[in-house]
Amino acid sequence: MKKKITDAIESLKRGEIIVYPTDTQYALGADIFNSNAIKKIFKLKNRPYDLPLPIAVEKLDVINDYAIETEHSKKICKHFLPGKLTVILYKKNVISDIITAFSDKVAIRIPDNKIALELLHNFGPLTITSANIHGKQTNREIELIHSEFKNKISCYLNYKILNNTPSTIVDLTHKKPMIIREGDISINDILAVI
Repeated sequence: MKKKITDAIESLKRGEIIVYPTDTQYALGADIFNSNAIKKIFKLKNRPYDLPLPIAVEKLDVINDYAIETEHSKKICKHFLPGKLTVILYKKNVISDIITAFSDKVAIRIPDNKIALELLHNFGPLTITSANIHGKQTNREIELIHSEFKNKISCYLNYKILNNTPSTIVDLTHKKPMIIREGDISINDILAVI
């Protein structure tokens, strides 16, 4: 079951789903520009189509390719990313409506994990949604995730047992940042930066 990043990239190019490690949980990855692959994620997770999928990018410089940044968002992203923070910004048209559940916003993060960053650098942006069935807890170990999904996923990238604390999600489309889900980074941590 030990796979390499090159295997994962080949799977992604074929429109398949992979499991990869992040700095929080294992994630399901798909090419964000492949609508069929995105639909596979929703089906695989049994996730309602009205729940948007977050995306992962490799570095701060490319956030602007997919979302509209503000002075506040730039400061927050520079301070916390790569890291355990997902920011919600207004999306650019390059992002599919399927990913955002027809919202004009997109959730973006840069995971602080060497495997994830290498994958993103060599392939491009991916979905970064927890590797679980919707509503169930995410397993911390790749073997347990494999036993849940088996051959429905073509490539599993093993890293180690992950901490399983999800990222903080903050909506930066308002005048004041709004926490959607609090993880290790608090609203006070975010406000202190701006």
